[in-house]
Amino acid sequence: MFKIFGRKSEDNKPDLLEITLQKPVDCLCDFTYNFYWQHNGENLAPDWKVPDNNLTFGDLIKHLKKGGNLKINGNVGHRLCSSMGTDLVYFGGTGKEIPVGNVYVDGNVDTRMGISMTGGNIYVKGHVSEPMGNILEVKSDLKGYRKFRSITDIVSNGLKGDNPLGFKLLGNKLTINDQTVKDTVGARLDVDFEIIVNGNVDLSTGILMRNGSVRVNGTAGKNTGALMNGGTVVINGDTDDFTGIDMIKGQIIVNGDAGKFMAANKKGGVLMAHKGSPIPPTTIKTLETSDQNLLIVNGFNPRNFIKFE
Repeated sequence: MFKIFGRKSEDNKPDLLEITLQKPVDCLCDFTYNFYWQHNGENLAPDWKVPDNNLTFGDLIKHLKKGGNLKINGNVGHRLCSSMGTDLVYFGGTGKEIPVGNVYVDGNVDTRMGISMTGGNIYVKGHVSEPMGNILEVKSDLKGYRKFRSITDIVSNGLKGDNPLGFKLLGNKLTINDQTVKDTVGARLDVDFEIIVNGNVDLSTGILMRNGSVRVNGTAGKNTGALMNGGTVVINGDTDDFTGIDMIKGQIIVNGDAGKFMAANKKGGVLMAHKGSPIPPTTIKTLETSDQNLLIVNGFNPRNFIKFE
């Protein structure tokens, strides 16, 4: 037994679950598990057993929500710990952060680890493939393991004694220079904080954010600003398709091409870019003084921008 798992729960049972994988498994510790992910052409249900184990996908989530830890022996597939630490509205929750246990992986982890993650820690002994999720690496307190924390957790709750690796936290500004490609940067951000990424990002930057700002000094992937409900996302380069999808309010600035299918199912907010192909009823509008001022404050010339609203 791992010596770090010596704590006992209230019923005097070890707070560790341990599973062994014979081959990589997707969507482990995925707090969105009963959205029924498409998994090898089939739906993935929470009551399914983890391959080669007696525990279900749902069991892992319940254990982490109780503050228990999980140790995974073997290589892990895609989307490990998706939305970990969030009390999801979809399941009748508050949408806010909740306390959770830690996940320890004795092996490699495939892409999109920690997408939309807001709490808990992930320790990995092997390689983590990019794109990663809404995570940053800090100096590990466990020999032989790398330690990752949620970006949203760090800006909301501080470093908690951790030492940054590849990023700086100063006042209400977080600057990321680690040169890893990430998804969902700033997911569910709800504090007046500025996140700056010096490099390219992939999917869903600023998804579900309600406050603060995320600035990417590079390009971004699909679904930038998806489900935004406040705050500002600035992409100092092009974005891929579906920018501003399901946007409720806030501002998105794209210093380049915002791609196709812009503002699909958009309900509110402002999107400004050099060009893009919006989905009706979103149309091109004249920049107002407030729009021009926002662009100037962010270092851009308003003459180069079109407003989509």
